[in-house]
Amino acid sequence: IRPKKGIDTIVRLEELMSAKIFDKLKESSPDVISRVEAINGDITEPSFGIRKEDEQKMIEEVSVVFHSAATIKFDEDLTKAVNLNVVAVFTMIEICKKMKKLQALVHVSTAYCNTQYKHISEEIYQTNGDPVGIIELCKRTDPAVLNSPKMTAQIIGNKPNTYTFTKALGESALVTEGGCLPIVVIRPSIVVAAWREPLPGWLENLNGPTGIVAGAGKGVLRTVYCKREKIADLVPVDIPINLAIAAAWKIASQPSNAIPVYNCTSGSINPIRWGQLETMGMASIRKYPMENVVWYPGGSYKESATINKICQVTLHSLPAYLMDTMAYMMGKKPVMIRVVEKMHKAQKAIEYFATNEWAWSTDNVEKLNMELTEVDRQTFNFDLSALSWPDFIDDYVKGTRQFVFKEDLATLDQARRHSDKMFWIEKCLQILLFIVFGKLFTWLFC
Repeated sequence: IRPKKGIDTIVRLEELMSAKIFDKLKESSPDVISRVEAINGDITEPSFGIRKEDEQKMIEEVSVVFHSAATIKFDEDLTKAVNLNVVAVFTMIEICKKMKKLQALVHVSTAYCNTQYKHISEEIYQTNGDPVGIIELCKRTDPAVLNSPKMTAQIIGNKPNTYTFTKALGESALVTEGGCLPIVVIRPSIVVAAWREPLPGWLENLNGPTGIVAGAGKGVLRTVYCKREKIADLVPVDIPINLAIAAAWKIASQPSNAIPVYNCTSGSINPIRWGQLETMGMASIRKYPMENVVWYPGGSYKESATINKICQVTLHSLPAYLMDTMAYMMGKKPVMIRVVEKMHKAQKAIEYFATNEWAWSTDNVEKLNMELTEVDRQTFNFDLSALSWPDFIDDYVKGTRQFVFKEDLATLDQARRHSDKMFWIEKCLQILLFIVFGKLFTWLFC
């Protein structure tokens, strides 16, 4: 756990374990929590900032390592992304090589680290650059130069952003530096709320489509640039976690000279398209409204970047300036312009993935699932074929409401009344505008 000034690691662990998501585990196995031990660590530091005595304990006792720490910001500065997503892989390999009982090193990558190909196999591609060379470049060159948009674009080449570029380099590092380590790679696509575990709909951030759900749910987001016919390759967060555990068992019990790769995706198994997500999402948002919506949830996806830009100005920016002006005149702090600017930045980051489509091989995933016993398939489920998308989207919306906005589901009736009120206010304003424009048209042309 990364140290926090003034708070002991053990206190931070206790705070983490007090979360609602661990309630079920505490009921079924009360002694499990007491067996969890945390040490200070920070992936930005040399040797992760781990104390010598803690490192020695890891060397003597650890047998399975899950490496999922990374920056997942699509627009992260290149130098920071390299440090977190590439240098950290080298550090992890160095530590794992010292471990006396290591049976599995599970590296969590991304399904989008090879987007230069339309069909992506379960293998590590050696066409993504030299990780050592990039690290040396970052050491020798002024960060301001490397992080400039023009220079970053030249360095990442055919990658859409620094995230996918550095995650691809991280995979290459595993091949060049991993040696005889028992390594396995998990590549999830767009990770969203939980399907079943620890709770249906559980999530804790606004990354990816969750930001769209949250913005649309509050009535702020009215337009998104997207291709409706493209597959939205979503995977609930518990799926790659279960797959990682099963893959660790596989590499530990059946060692492999090559590095096994598992594409954790949904498109070839149980696809949902962005257009379906738009329809299902809006239906769920209106069924389970957020508290105190700014406007009645509505809007639509736009398949033209130009039209979307126009709609962003008219439906997002102008209302934000109007609301902030009114807030300023009333002596309140204006916040909507800043909210809209952050929302537009987040939208821009995911546009590439919402307007393109890829196909992934999942042979290794399917074979691994067949090797599990029926009991293990239930316990460590990573088969998405039984997922009902309409039901899942309902849970996703409720989860965003409950776990992101901290809104109790007991307030749903109150939220529905407020949402209904905003619906009629919207209709009245639309009628008023229709009358005004009708009179203006009559005055100009009749």
